[in-house]
Amino acid sequence: MSNTRIFFGLAASLALLPQSALASWWNDEWAGRKPLRVDASPTGANIAEPIGATPILVRLSSGTFNFSAAKPDGSDLRFIAGDDRTPLKFHFEKYDSLLGEALVWVGLPELTRGAKSDLWLYYGNPKAAGAEDVKGTYDVGTSLIYHFEERGQPPKDSTTWGNHALNAGAGTDALIGSGLKLDGSRVVGVPAAAPLAWAAGTAMTWSAWIKPAEATSSGVIFSRRDGANALVIGLDNGKPFVEIERDAGALRADASEPFGSNGWHFLAVTAGQTLTLWVDGAVAAKLPAPLPSLNTAAFIGGSGEEPAKAPGDSAAAPLLAGFKGELDELEISKVERPAGFLRIAFVAQGTDAGKLVVAGQDEEASTGSGGYFGVILRSVTIDGWVVIGLLAIMGVISWLVMINKTTYLAQVERANDLFSEKFHHASGDLLGLMSASNGVSLQLDAKTSQHSSLFRIFKTASEEVRKRIGAGRALTAEAIEAIRASMDSCLVRENQRLTDRLVLLTIAISGGPFLGLLGTVVGVMITFAAIAAAGDVNVNAIAPGIAAALVATVAGLAVAIPALFGYNWLLTRIKNVTANMQVFVDELVTKVAEAHAESSGREPGAAPHSGHSVFETTPPLAPTAAFLQD
Repeated sequence: MSNTRIFFGLAASLALLPQSALASWWNDEWAGRKPLRVDASPTGANIAEPIGATPILVRLSSGTFNFSAAKPDGSDLRFIAGDDRTPLKFHFEKYDSLLGEALVWVGLPELTRGAKSDLWLYYGNPKAAGAEDVKGTYDVGTSLIYHFEERGQPPKDSTTWGNHALNAGAGTDALIGSGLKLDGSRVVGVPAAAPLAWAAGTAMTWSAWIKPAEATSSGVIFSRRDGANALVIGLDNGKPFVEIERDAGALRADASEPFGSNGWHFLAVTAGQTLTLWVDGAVAAKLPAPLPSLNTAAFIGGSGEEPAKAPGDSAAAPLLAGFKGELDELEISKVERPAGFLRIAFVAQGTDAGKLVVAGQDEEASTGSGGYFGVILRSVTIDGWVVIGLLAIMGVISWLVMINKTTYLAQVERANDLFSEKFHHASGDLLGLMSASNGVSLQLDAKTSQHSSLFRIFKTASEEVRKRIGAGRALTAEAIEAIRASMDSCLVRENQRLTDRLVLLTIAISGGPFLGLLGTVVGVMITFAAIAAAGDVNVNAIAPGIAAALVATVAGLAVAIPALFGYNWLLTRIKNVTANMQVFVDELVTKVAEAHAESSGREPGAAPHSGHSVFETTPPLAPTAAFLQD
């Protein structure tokens, strides 16, 4: 089998390896994991608009998650990105292992519209400490998040800004955990903090889940007033509306359809060049005006104060009453969220969440994972496996060369020993012996004739002698020199046959470590890039990545070291065979000269008729033979 066929055969085998063989495991200390898929493709939530970074609500129940396999408080839960290397920020809104229910907010740094994104939920590490990061779950554009989990306490802001409510409201069970129950008379104040200050025309997004008490409810859901400026969001006869007030007067946009009764709806308002009212992730109305300047406290569930009236304007309309119903998941951002962001929020947090977040089958860590080596190998990335695969091909080829060459050398050495023994016993009549056309007179078997390099040299010399004796020519010094040259050329060819494919070993010796180093450098680069993308240094993600990157260097050395030992051992044996061939050439040339001198009546050792000694005309060793001796 040629080296090319070996290479492509092994490459094809590597390409056919199952992907599970290349799958990684974020951290071997976690016993189980569950794949989660956020499906924004047409087969799932079908989000065609831009999304960007967004928090996703992951609902866990006893039917989709084995709570008994995790710690009772869920502190061993970890959410890892689809690369199985990058930890994601998350926090619990609710975790109840007895009831088998959990609500987890997971911050995704990027979600592509119309595509599927994968992540992993790891669990099952009794030694793990809690890793919740409430503030890190949301991006810097989020100014306020109220989950309303604090019953009897002022709602807490989950963002990094800490814009906690000014007073408590009435708690109730809501769409997502607990919510806020509003009766039309009691409001919850939102502080006038710097992150919530709105300059005229600034970008803003406001959103919340609303459940009106009646189908034809009317009332203020959210309001903020600063002098003559105001923003009011509410219901009028069941229809959502957004209204702004300025010195020039009031502007209002109403949805065309009412909410209806006994149902939750996602209500949002975005502000940019215009104000847009969104209902359940779709545009319901637009107000062709920017947001006015507002820097005061805001109120949830009512107006909180009487509106300002122009002097002498006794006909100014009174404010609507406060909202009656339930409210959950109030979010205010200082950026205008894209349509895909609001659509994702509506689907992920609503009753159709199963279309967006799909849970797969649980996986368990292999019990025979090999300890630390199991952790390292499972952390090797696809680029590392490519380098290791190339090194594996190189290693297999080098081993095949060493095995093939060792077998061949053993055959040559055995055949040469047998030939030497036969030759010395039958060399009494050397010229007669060389007159035979093959090894029959030496009683050599087929294997010896095939493998013996000494026999091939002897056969070459015999053919030269037969040509001259058959033509009636004398073996002059020049003829002996020509015979010597023919044997030297045969010796060179035998050396080429002995050293054939040894260059593949030198490639493995010198190229293997460098190829492994390349894989290590690329792996380290990817690891640090993942750290930069995550924005946080996590030793559980860094250490396996660095260790896995070094596997490529180890693989390169594992290829080079056996090839180095094998190359030097084979080279020593080849030198011995070459030395024996050189000795045989010298011996045969001398014996031919002696035999011819005796047959021509001259004294052994006397100079031929030309006056030149055989030994004086002996050419130097062939270049290849001299190289092997060095």
